[in-house]
Amino acid sequence: MSAAPLHGHHDSRQPVPRTQDGVAAALPPAQRMEFYREMGEADIETIGGVLKRWWLRAELYRDPEGDRIHAAVQAGTAPGASASAVLRRLGAR
Repeated sequence: MSAAPLHGHHDSRQPVPRTQDGVAAALPPAQRMEFYREMGEADIETIGGVLKRWWLRAELYRDPEGDRIHAAVQAGTAPGASASAVLRRLGAR
């Protein structure tokens, strides 16, 4: 019996380090400049959220299914419910 991979990695790849340098290195060049811009504009209260959001994007860019998943999310055809739909449903209770 084996344990489930950490962070959903099902192969030998290591997750993107959760650091500014790690995220920047994992992003495509066109996205990297936007990442640096947002990090530079973030204040003490928002910088952690900016880094987490871009870390998730960097992980998605590394996923071989990333383009297909991103297209499905953008088109609204991805399985599951959006966070806003879940929050609306919870608020209606």
